[in-house]
Amino acid sequence: AKGLYPNECSAEWWIQVLLLTGPLIAVYLNIPPPYLSSSMYSWRMAGTFFSFNGNHIFYRDSKAAIGSSDTVILLHGFPTSSYDWHKIWEALTQRFSRVIALDFLGFGFSDKPRLHRYSIFEQADIVEGLVVKLGLAQQKINILAHDYGDTVALELLYRHKHAKPGHLMINSLCLSNGGIFPETHHPRFVQTLLKDSGLLSSIFTRLMNHYLFSKGISAVFGPYTQQTDAEYWDMWTGVRVNDGNLVMDSILQFINQRSKYRDRWVGALSSTAIPLHLIYGPLDPVNPHPEFLNLYQKLVPKSTVSVLDDHISHYPQLEDSLGFQQAYINFINSF
Repeated sequence: AKGLYPNECSAEWWIQVLLLTGPLIAVYLNIPPPYLSSSMYSWRMAGTFFSFNGNHIFYRDSKAAIGSSDTVILLHGFPTSSYDWHKIWEALTQRFSRVIALDFLGFGFSDKPRLHRYSIFEQADIVEGLVVKLGLAQQKINILAHDYGDTVALELLYRHKHAKPGHLMINSLCLSNGGIFPETHHPRFVQTLLKDSGLLSSIFTRLMNHYLFSKGISAVFGPYTQQTDAEYWDMWTGVRVNDGNLVMDSILQFINQRSKYRDRWVGALSSTAIPLHLIYGPLDPVNPHPEFLNLYQKLVPKSTVSVLDDHISHYPQLEDSLGFQQAYINFINSF
């Protein structure tokens, strides 16, 4: 590069990067997604799809023959899917007459369109669309949410508060380990890289593999609640279906949306009159204790809170499924 101008050196460096990464990307794009495990296959076969704005959205809808008339809808987190709820699904079906879970657009078995502007508002529209399709538009529904799903739930709560026709009617809301407050949310380095790095993020999403994924997601589980390698494979499989790794950077714009619409969503949470509950894994590095919990209790004093054992981290429904389901059912039975 001797004698070249700085911009020529920069151009030469980028050419070298592209020459090196191009073959790797080409190879990776021809690697098929992993096969579904028997458990994930059963989950997939127990669900179906509905169409929303031309996209196919996966959901499960379990109806009990007897029991209460309560319905609960489950909203999952990033970057996983409705399969996050499989460990507590049976317990919920024993308590509720109807248990519904969906894969948001861009997640799990749902479509994952590229060059799409993913937003929390659209995901809330999808939840409302599913409720209408299932004939539940006139029924009050309980919402149980986690992580990314917490923010979707807050948009639904805002709409409920303003009582606009056609919006979902909420009976209760339970949140868990979500970035509700931008000021106490600490996204992982990879998340920051993907949402802000332009071309580099596009390259990185194409080169992501199970090893890198499992290293990243295992860091938000506690040291005593690590999932098995097979379970991490299930999570990765859910991402790889329909090449979901290629849209991660687009979906991650929700972090910026949380900051932009913070007053809208936190305001709806702090002013609502519906029953509220928080189930919290205190070892969470994304929403750390006591920073997050102190702010939550200050801004949402009407909410009840269940703090799980000290070793439970960001995915409490997977790390302590029994404690999680007991905390939630106790909340539901309390009002």
